[in-house]
Amino acid sequence: MHVRFIRTLLFSVVVLCMSAASFAQIGVGIAVNFAPPPLPVYEQPLCPGEGYLWTPGFWAYGDDFDDYYWVPGTWVLAPEVGFLWTPGYWGWGGEGFVFYDGYWGPVVGFYGGISYGFGYFGEGYEGGRWDHDRFFYNRSVNNVNVTEIHNVYNTTVINRNENRVSYNGGNGGINRRPTPQEQAAARERHMPPVAVQTQHAQAARTNPQQRASVNRGKPPVAATPKPGVFNHPAVVPAKAAGAPYTPPANRGANRGGNQPRPGNNNRPSNTAGNNNAARPSSPAHPHDLPPAARPSAPNTGNPKLDRKYQQQQEKVFAKQEQERQKLQQRQDQEHQRLTQQHANESRQQQVEQRHQQQTQQLQQKHEQQRQQLQQRQQPPENRNRSKPPS
Repeated sequence: MHVRFIRTLLFSVVVLCMSAASFAQIGVGIAVNFAPPPLPVYEQPLCPGEGYLWTPGFWAYGDDFDDYYWVPGTWVLAPEVGFLWTPGYWGWGGEGFVFYDGYWGPVVGFYGGISYGFGYFGEGYEGGRWDHDRFFYNRSVNNVNVTEIHNVYNTTVINRNENRVSYNGGNGGINRRPTPQEQAAARERHMPPVAVQTQHAQAARTNPQQRASVNRGKPPVAATPKPGVFNHPAVVPAKAAGAPYTPPANRGANRGGNQPRPGNNNRPSNTAGNNNAARPSSPAHPHDLPPAARPSAPNTGNPKLDRKYQQQQEKVFAKQEQERQKLQQRQDQEHQRLTQQHANESRQQQVEQRHQQQTQQLQQKHEQQRQQLQQRQQPPENRNRSKPPS
């Protein structure tokens, strides 16, 4: 655990040197010294039903096979009413390209100025809007069956950015920085990619045909009707590559050496793989952490002992929830002071990095407490057996 924390701190120091555009989202993963391929050209599958929002496809990177791979665009149920998807993006960080993961929130934030299409044309989202508890789809950019979905409208959107560039900054990248509104959106309450999204990305990672060195920038599965559905008749292949793509020789030597790889604490449990580009960002604030699972009822066979253990678990759970709330309140107050003081970007970045360290320390502390409680509640014979040898 200490090694993972040190790696996270080292990576945070490197991130402080990156461009200001990168700080709308927190970068994760190793730096890659060669750019991701251009975005492929593909059609959008039919929306499967109300409440599904489009999440565009993107190039992820697998450090174990040193190659980019395409994570197909797909329709995903919004995790909460009123939430929209901010896509992830690749950005040049001075030592290489780093991926900044997407997130769910009430406002669409910065996604590198990348024109993913289907309503994501580099800034904001033109594909639909929430009206109370219903999502209305803009038919001009979405493939919707109006005989089944009636909450639609038509607003023509002019996409003035026709290039297929898939990264921000660096040589040939999109030259766009986040607006103050986009920076504020990243500090709003938001959620990382939901489980089906990380599982969807893992399915793409394990499919060799999705790798750029194999498909030359034209993936056979460019979009799917639902997450993880790669063999459905409605799966859409790419019509064309964004541009001819030839992977660089000796790709393994092109990884940035100054960016340490994150520890396993940054790998989502539901991806179960070495995916450095599609994993959720390192938590910057307590509200970025996944909701704490309530402790399950003990079952030792002794009702009196079970009640005692249950009370202990509930006490620890309540205290941890209180500590998360207090830390979030302190960080929110500090954000408010920065806004009132019109703090510059450097000062904001320093505070954000400190918040990230505070949140990770709290997360590790709580995990240690849960493990210690679990150890104390084990039967004596198991407790002795689990002790490491002296």
